[in-house]
Amino acid sequence: MSFLAVEPSTPSTPPPPPASPIVENDGFYVDIHLPQMRDAVRLDGTVTDVRLREAVIAAILHVNDELRDWKLLQIAAGYASLAAVPADRIDRESVLISLYRRAVYCSAKADLIERYRDYDSTASSLSDKKMMEALDNAPGDQRRNAHWAIADIIGRSHLTVELI
Repeated sequence: MSFLAVEPSTPSTPPPPPASPIVENDGFYVDIHLPQMRDAVRLDGTVTDVRLREAVIAAILHVNDELRDWKLLQIAAGYASLAAVPADRIDRESVLISLYRRAVYCSAKADLIERYRDYDSTASSLSDKKMMEALDNAPGDQRRNAHWAIADIIGRSHLTVELI
């Protein structure tokens, strides 16, 4: 019996480059840094980078669409970016940027929570039932927070209506 040493073959196509940790926005709104978002909304490694990126892109599309008319008014007033729009500052940053980031983060997290429900959803103990109830309410809470951040940006009051 003989063993032949064979040179390992090299793949014909190079592996794709790692995805950027930044989702670039449209130039008016701020870019979203994925590691900062992970820290801010407490996302662990169970959410892959690819899924996080897709959720953030969807959230940016949603929030930008909600703010479309407001953005056009700001551009017409001569402001080229969200950072240029006059606003109070907290921690050396425009509150509008903070609110925009919150709207995107909350919208993306709501989407992720809905997709990452625990596989074992039988809720066998009382604490499991409370956890399942929290998971059921969490996407709605995140969407509410995103909605309120958008409302704060455009100067609209908060309003929550539930049908009984």
